[in-house]
Amino acid sequence: MACERIIQKDWYKILDAKPSDSLAELKRKYQKLALQYHPDKQKADVPAGEVEERVQRFIEIDQAWKILGNEETKKEYDLQQRETNLTNEWPLHAQISLEDMSWNEDEQCYTLSCRCGGNYTVFRSETRDVSLVCCDTCSLVIEILQ
Repeated sequence: MACERIIQKDWYKILDAKPSDSLAELKRKYQKLALQYHPDKQKADVPAGEVEERVQRFIEIDQAWKILGNEETKKEYDLQQRETNLTNEWPLHAQISLEDMSWNEDEQCYTLSCRCGGNYTVFRSETRDVSLVCCDTCSLVIEILQ
């Protein structure tokens, strides 16, 4: 089965910000860009095509703020970004369902042997949240199919 990737917009790039920026800094950058691209702030002599581009840019800026300006949605977005980066940066060894892994009743976890001799481990408490698991010995990663 081919691994399907969803390309997301980089909301930090849209706000010209960094993940390490504070909420106050994100807000300052958002306000600056919102004023610059707000449809009501455009000059009358701007060509129609450029007006549409600026409106689209304003909509993206607004969407970025809605995600990054809320602590809960920002945290969720940051986790998704880390997972995407991990998938892109680390070799994906296989796509596995939990049923294909061995269940360890004593430790309450699923395990799978890696080709290097190490193990992939998913604890019962993580089964709903985890989709990528690193080998405990090498740099290979498996994707857990839900």
